[in-house]
Amino acid sequence: MAEDRVSMPQSGGGLMRYFDDYKSRIQVNKTWVIIAIVLVIVIELILQKGI
Repeated sequence: MAEDRVSMPQSGGGLMRYFDDYKSRIQVNKTWVIIAIVLVIVIELILQKGI
């Protein structure tokens, strides 16, 4: 009886998973991004203190 059923395509709720379709040539490590953010914060704090 299961053979008579028609299966409909499943949807992702309107969400597209771009990482499946596109692979960037530039690969950035997550650790370097976090280090860069922390450095920007430290530089901003130093500049606001007026040192």
